[in-house]
Amino acid sequence: MKLDAQWVTGFVDGEGCFHVSVNPHEEMKTGYQVLPEFTVVQHKRDIQVLHALKDYFDCGVVRANHGDRMAYRVRSIEHLLKHIVPFFMKHPLKTKKNIDFKKFRKILLKMETGEHLTVEGIGEIRAITEQMNRGNLR
Repeated sequence: MKLDAQWVTGFVDGEGCFHVSVNPHEEMKTGYQVLPEFTVVQHKRDIQVLHALKDYFDCGVVRANHGDRMAYRVRSIEHLLKHIVPFFMKHPLKTKKNIDFKKFRKILLKMETGEHLTVEGIGEIRAITEQMNRGNLR
């Protein structure tokens, strides 16, 4: 399956998710671990689309999600910054999902400079994540 940039942008606008978890983690200096994730979920009958996205972006994995759902996921900060972020900067999402993408990118850039390893940085990241995926358009 051959994908083009416009199709990928439209498909992710409808089916994709940019998510960042901030989870308690005793072994981390700040007591928290930051886990960014780009995901696209589909019914298993359409798994070929997820594999096509994996090939297109040249990173990530396709795995079982829940029940009869499969997911294409990219969790590596390096892959997110090298493949996913530049693509959506060049080919912007058209819906309000672009607002979440920009917040997602802001968090990744903070992580790239090590801000997620400080208490202050964790606070800033948590404040951004609270505005994501909930209709809060600040």
